[in-house]
Amino acid sequence: MKLLHIDSSVSGSNSVSRQLTARIVEQWRNAHPGLAVEYLDLASDAPNHLSAESLGFRLPPSDALSDAQKRENALSEALVSQFLDADVIVIGAPLYNFSIPSQLKAWIDRIAQAGRTFKYTAQGPVGLAGGKTVIVASSRGGIYSTSEAGRAMEHQESYLQTVFGFFGISDVRFVRAEGLNMGEERKAEALAGAEQSIQALELAAANENQAVQAA
Repeated sequence: MKLLHIDSSVSGSNSVSRQLTARIVEQWRNAHPGLAVEYLDLASDAPNHLSAESLGFRLPPSDALSDAQKRENALSEALVSQFLDADVIVIGAPLYNFSIPSQLKAWIDRIAQAGRTFKYTAQGPVGLAGGKTVIVASSRGGIYSTSEAGRAMEHQESYLQTVFGFFGISDVRFVRAEGLNMGEERKAEALAGAEQSIQALELAAANENQAVQAA
């Protein structure tokens, strides 16, 4: 089994989403001995945002591609291959200005490739990356999940659920810590709740591993 561990917070050691992804990966290792883990830190190693050159992967391979397009193609190919090769993807996704970090969006734009992660048909788009598990460590300064107004303002978890569903992934799980900037007591409650979610994931992972061994 292969796990791709992705962080996107720019807050370094102060990042709650980084703390949560580290815990999730730790428990997944415990539940799945021999797990192979790759790490991608988008805060320090983000792909370029899409441009005329980085859109080269959407063009037929051709000697007419510029050197810049070929370099961008190689990066996009490496990222989408890494994603497709993983069985489990753990993503740290803090809420920045009601959405996800632009670095994480740049990564998603690179792996959203027709013919690789989805395809178009006469009946509409079909995802090609099914069978994976995506676990999102979601961190938020305020509280958005408990009211209709808050949910309407949030384009973080809703976007990730949508885009991975578009890729054909139905198993998208969230570990959420929100209200982190609403005082120390509220932050402690949020972290405790996130830890309970991680422990529930650990139990589920252990059960899944036992089921695989029994089969």
